[in-house]
Amino acid sequence: MSAFDDEFGLFSEETGEEERRATLGGRRVSGQRPVGDIEREQQPDRPAASAAPRGRTRRDAPARPAAPRERTPRTGDPYAGQRRAQGILDFLARKLVSKPDAVEVDLFLDETGQPTIEVVVDKEDLGKVVGRSGRVAHALRTIARASAEDRITVDILDREEAEGEPEA
Repeated sequence: MSAFDDEFGLFSEETGEEERRATLGGRRVSGQRPVGDIEREQQPDRPAASAAPRGRTRRDAPARPAAPRERTPRTGDPYAGQRRAQGILDFLARKLVSKPDAVEVDLFLDETGQPTIEVVVDKEDLGKVVGRSGRVAHALRTIARASAEDRITVDILDREEAEGEPEA
């Protein structure tokens, strides 16, 4: 007879009820207290509930102010973030592709005045920069927006598309 069979009483006629003992906590056998349950006052490692806390807890910490904090105005060059985003994209694109010399990263303003970074790579490397389902391109755009600290557009093109394909 296995411990499993004994635990669930599958062979109760072979053993007397008085011989069976629960091995899992929480099972009651013939009106006894559950085995494995320890009452709160019997736990030797825990201090009493009336003892003072050692440090500040979240309950007695002061509430945070509900109003958002005010932003400090930026000083210095307003285009520094855009140039930083351009440099980061240039670095990352060159690390991703197999032909890093063919990578060009240009920063300019489009027709609407929106800053745009154009990443031009070789046609063979376009898949590495775009990634499966556009995941790498999405990550590059996220990094560029975070580093620019402003709205910025990132266009990823292959060399032929950037130069303008001759119409056949």
